[in-house]
Amino acid sequence: MIGGEKKIYDKYEALWSDMAAPNAYAYLGASGAGHFVKMVHNGIEYGMMQAIGEGFEVLRAAPFKVDLIEAARIYNNQSVIESRLTKWLEDGLRKEGVELEHISGSVSASGEGLWTVETAKELGVPVPVIAGSLRFREDSHAKPSFTGKILSLLRNQFGGHEVTSRT
Repeated sequence: MIGGEKKIYDKYEALWSDMAAPNAYAYLGASGAGHFVKMVHNGIEYGMMQAIGEGFEVLRAAPFKVDLIEAARIYNNQSVIESRLTKWLEDGLRKEGVELEHISGSVSASGEGLWTVETAKELGVPVPVIAGSLRFREDSHAKPSFTGKILSLLRNQFGGHEVTSRT
């Protein structure tokens, strides 16, 4: 997610190619555009992770005794919600156990969700999903939950964020 002068991007394209996964980089416009696109990416990530966490809390609360690892595995096998997030969830549940006893139910926010919500407000764009997921993270410090544990687990799986148990 690169912004700046196009001629500089072009000059160093071999460097971008070497640093990124195949086809995983792009020139996105003037200086600041790359950072802006990354910020919005992280805001979207907040909402996606929130939906996964809520869904798995519903599965856990249901009277069916759903195998959460198996649900994550099947969700990540050609389903509409297949993603790196569902794969990381499966991996994390296998590693930590489905009750996530040692994982915190309160979730930190690193800032990008807030920045996305504030910027959207300035632009007059409603972002209820991202705003709600940010609010959930803020509220989770007073009200830890299984959804929070899922979010903490995911943050640890992809970013190595600390997730020591507080609940």
